[in-house]
Amino acid sequence: MTIKDKVLVVEDEKSISGFIRAILTANGFDVIVAHSGSEAFSMISSHCPDLVVLDLGLPDMDGMEIIETVRQWTQIPIVVVSARSYERDKVQALEKGADDYITKPFGAAELLARIRVAIRHTRTGLANSAIASTGKFTAGDLTIDYDKHQVLIRGENAHLTQNEFRIVALLGKCAGKVLTYDFIMKELWGPQSKGSNQILRVNMANIRRKIEKNPAEPQYIFTEVGVGYRMIEGDS
Repeated sequence: MTIKDKVLVVEDEKSISGFIRAILTANGFDVIVAHSGSEAFSMISSHCPDLVVLDLGLPDMDGMEIIETVRQWTQIPIVVVSARSYERDKVQALEKGADDYITKPFGAAELLARIRVAIRHTRTGLANSAIASTGKFTAGDLTIDYDKHQVLIRGENAHLTQNEFRIVALLGKCAGKVLTYDFIMKELWGPQSKGSNQILRVNMANIRRKIEKNPAEPQYIFTEVGVGYRMIEGDS
């Protein structure tokens, strides 16, 4: 089964959040909703969405604060959808780290297009030119398909869970570089994930059982003892 892109909609007006949810669900997205800033922070950390649709006028805080705080620990794409139409608001949101800004009222087609572009740009932002042009990372018999959310071994789906795919996808974007345990956990599970890396180790053990011929002697993802993990460099 193909894993869907998960979108967090942060919007206190239930009629608008319901409208956005319906549009995105009908177009193949997995949608969760937060009605306040505090709820948004909690859901970003616990649900690890692929993108955030953010209203600025929330009951407990200004959406600008959310952008600024989230950008301290993750580059998850943020698309602002706001009634604020002044240029200064748009500039401020973009300077704080928002990926795009849509003014209410908006059309369904525009919203979908902006979301898809933001997700695509984020996926290829850390990647090499091959991933940027094809949406795939390939090393030997291993292929990471970023568009389909799949990892293939010799052309067959390895059936990774969502967490397992996110780990492999992150390592693939940074192939050849050592990513520390703390960096991976913070990037995927938020700032509250500091401490034990046991959940990461368990996921990695499952990943290796699915993609490596011999998990004890990995060919694709290597352990840098006491530091983190490194993906083999991709095919040129």
